[in-house]
Formats: sequence, structure tokens, C-alpha cells
Amino acid sequence: MLKKTIKMTLLFDFYGSLLTEKQQQINKSYFYNDLSLAEIADNIGISRQGVYDHLKRSEKSLKEYEAKLGLVKKYRELRKNIKELESLLLKRDLLASDGNDEVSKKLESIKSIL
Repeated sequence: MLKKTIKMTLLFDFYGSLLTEKQQQINKSYFYNDLSLAEIADNIGISRQGVYDHLKRSEKSLKEYEAKLGLVKKYRELRKNIKELESLLLKRDLLASDGNDEVSKKLESIKSIL
């Protein structure tokens, strides 16, 4: 369940604004605020089944967006490559240990974007 939650929150971070307002509200309540289906249903005035249906439609939409656009996959690959680059630079003593050289600053700047 934790793995699914992490996956869905990452998809939501990238594509959540493409969902309807209600879907966004339900996803935030469920995945970020850890509310139960019943609690969400009470808060927004729909049935528990309605909340479940919204979550399932949202999940389907988010997965379709990722299948078409691949932003999460690209993000993960980029982070992996940056980590490997940093490791390589450290092995070759091309990064200042105090982080004050030009390469270190540039690498930190890139990492801060992600």
C-alpha cells in the first residue's frame, strides 16, 4: 500500500492540476491527509462509493497522462543521472569538498531544481 501511495502522490504532483477540482480535493484528502473514504465522503457530501469511484478514475487518468507524457519516468532518470555524475566527479576529485568551486555550485544548482 505504501508503494502505491508513493506512486500516486508522485503522479499527482506532476499531473494533479489536470484533474477536476473534486478529484484533486479527494486525492489530497486521501493520499496527503490520510483520510478514510468515509471521512472524505462526509466532508464533501457524497457517498463512500462516490469517493472510491473518483479515486479510481483519478488513478486511471494519472496513469494515462504518465503513459503519454512520461514526465515521472524522465524525472527519475534525471535524478539517477545526476547522482551518478556527482559520484563520478567525487571519485575523480573534481568536486571541492567544501562545495565552493564552480562545478560544485553548478551541480547544487541543478539538484535544487529537482
